[in-house]
Amino acid sequence: MNFLSKYKFFFYFCNLALIFLYLFPGSLLGCFFYNNCEFQPQITPDFSIISTNHLIAFFVLSMIGFLTFKKLNHLNFLITYLIFLSTILEFMHLIISERSFEFSDLFGNLIGVVVAIIINFFFKKFKNV
Repeated sequence: MNFLSKYKFFFYFCNLALIFLYLFPGSLLGCFFYNNCEFQPQITPDFSIISTNHLIAFFVLSMIGFLTFKKLNHLNFLITYLIFLSTILEFMHLIISERSFEFSDLFGNLIGVVVAIIINFFFKKFKNV
């Protein structure tokens, strides 16, 4: 297994883990750490209209994706995929019991992806200078 395949495996693993945690009815992390499936642990306090847990999760996933896929056609697909994923997962909370749709979570998802896109753009721009 070469270096790039390990990155791809890690990216796919993180995708599946995020999707599983996102769609699990209740909080799997709350069940594991606090023995309370209704409690969602917070990494940091939320900003006014942005969920920081969601921002961090989608920022990390996006950055792993940008490290994994470097070709332009892959990046365009990756950006589309990340925006679609961040949106559709939050809307799935409308139909999952014990979960609720929140605009602060959706904004956190999208801002995490957008910040990673901006950082990736500037990193590539300064790398080529």
